[in-house]
Amino acid sequence: MTEECVMLSFLVPFISNKLNRGMKMKRILSLTLALLMLFASFALVSCREEDGDEKSFTFIAVHADGTSKSFEITTTKNYLADALVEEGIISGEDSQYGLYVTTVNGEYHKWEDDGKYWALYEGDAMAATGASSLEIKDGATYSFKAE
Repeated sequence: MTEECVMLSFLVPFISNKLNRGMKMKRILSLTLALLMLFASFALVSCREEDGDEKSFTFIAVHADGTSKSFEITTTKNYLADALVEEGIISGEDSQYGLYVTTVNGEYHKWEDDGKYWALYEGDAMAATGASSLEIKDGATYSFKAE
């Protein structure tokens, strides 16, 4: 064996060991970064601001018999469901989409039970989102109608 080969044979384990340590460090850093990103994404998703500035709105409960009751509500809640639950006007079941409203102003309807449901309106138009996602606008009118 030549002198250069002998010298290289002594360096191979040293270089290999350094490379392995470097690879382990990269794996640890990659895993740490992945966990940090996962934690940050969960924190952002669950970071829904529930309270904000004070706002007032009108809420109308339209019952199955056609009668209605109007409520003038002032709240710091940002989302309609939160404000109406806090006032004791609505209740329901939690679902993957938010609150599934089953009771409005003491009247219960659930499609599976009686073929009726509570339809949410923003002004005169059916709302594009559920009450849990509907941001309250100061001075607006919202209603749940038994349909």
